[in-house]
Amino acid sequence: MKLLTLNCHSWHEEHQYDKIAHLAETIIEHSYDVIALQEVSQAIADEYVDGKVKKNNYVYVLLQELKKRGNDEYSMVWDLTHYIKKGTYEEGVAVLTKHPIIQHQSFFVSQSEEYETNWKTRRILGATIKYKDKPYTFYSCHMGWWHDEVEPFKAQADKMFKNLNWDEHFFLMGDFNNDVSLKGEGYEYLLDHGLYDTYHLAEEKDDGITVKGKIAGWSNNKQDLRIDLILSNKPVKVEYSNVIFNNKNKMVVSDHFGVEAKVNL
Repeated sequence: MKLLTLNCHSWHEEHQYDKIAHLAETIIEHSYDVIALQEVSQAIADEYVDGKVKKNNYVYVLLQELKKRGNDEYSMVWDLTHYIKKGTYEEGVAVLTKHPIIQHQSFFVSQSEEYETNWKTRRILGATIKYKDKPYTFYSCHMGWWHDEVEPFKAQADKMFKNLNWDEHFFLMGDFNNDVSLKGEGYEYLLDHGLYDTYHLAEEKDDGITVKGKIAGWSNNKQDLRIDLILSNKPVKVEYSNVIFNNKNKMVVSDHFGVEAKVNL
């Protein structure tokens, strides 16, 4: 099974439509089974295409690009996390998959559930699919920072752990906003609670870096960070883990690089 996670920084990128087209072409080329996306925005003023998704929703536009190229395998689920840009956009998280979605669910991990004025409100979205006659759930995650005084990562992680079904096999995919090199902080907290990093399980891997230098939310950063992760609650064989959309492995499409992994289920 091929997985991809990407914080897509949607509608904040220059040449956004060109980058969406490049992402669509890469999805077709690599034939990912499940894709988790974060910072998936849509204009508040736009018209709905269904009960939640609007016409310029980043993932909805991406699906249209896939269809233009003759690919209609993928379906999407999306949910709102908060408003951004002074109430101009609704930002959320999404999961795309080419496998039938059995069910999907979302839950708040932030202490706040107020999304119109609090940009730190966070929600996780999960989609359960059947693969080789077994159910697997894939969550798209966008978490807060370890030292945040209002919405600290530890409290969000504790809330997340309580909402997960540990009896099933699930994957947490996304932007965890906690660099793996920092001892005693968010990354170690995740692993200490029984999660496995597919990067460490991978037979082949690169440096794993998904953020280089200063980006939105990391304005003082001068380091290379690995904060975008694919985690599993069970050990699994992983053929490879690669950073993608980093100008080495495909063109940059966001201020974060993506992570792709191939797991054997």
